[in-house]
Amino acid sequence: MAQLASIASLAGTGLAVYGQVRQGQQQQVSTRVQQENLRQQQAAQQQQLAAQSAANERERQDRLARTVASTRARLAAGGVAPDEGSAAALTTGLKRDAAQDAAEDAAVTSARLAAGRRSLLAPDGSLNSFLRAGQSLGGAVRSLLD
Repeated sequence: MAQLASIASLAGTGLAVYGQVRQGQQQQVSTRVQQENLRQQQAAQQQQLAAQSAANERERQDRLARTVASTRARLAAGGVAPDEGSAAALTTGLKRDAAQDAAEDAAVTSARLAAGRRSLLAPDGSLNSFLRAGQSLGGAVRSLLD
C-alpha cells in the first residue's frame, strides 16, 4: 500500500510539473506575440518619426529658400549686390544656421530611434516558468526520497 501511495504521489508530481511546463509554453507564446506587437508598434513609430523628420527638413529648406530670396530681393532693391560682401555673408550665415538646425534635429531623431530600439532588448522572462518547474520537480523528488 505504501508503494501505491508513493506512485500516486509521483504521478501527481509529474502532472503538476507537466502543467507548469505547459503553462510556461503558453506564457512563452504569449510573450512572443506581445514582443511582435511591440516590434510592430515601434516600427510604426519609427516610420512616423522618419516621416515627420523628412517633413520638417522639407519645411526648413523651403523656409530657407524663401528667406534667402527675400533677403536678396531687399538687398537688390536697396542697390546692394546680393552676391558680394556683407550680403553674401548674410545669406551664407542663414544657410549655416539652417544646416545647424538640421543637424540638431537629426541628432534628436537618431536619439529617439535608438531609444525605441533599446526596449526590444528587454528580457521577456520566459525562462522563469521552466526554472520554477525544475525547482518543484526537485522538491517533489526530495520529498519522495525522504
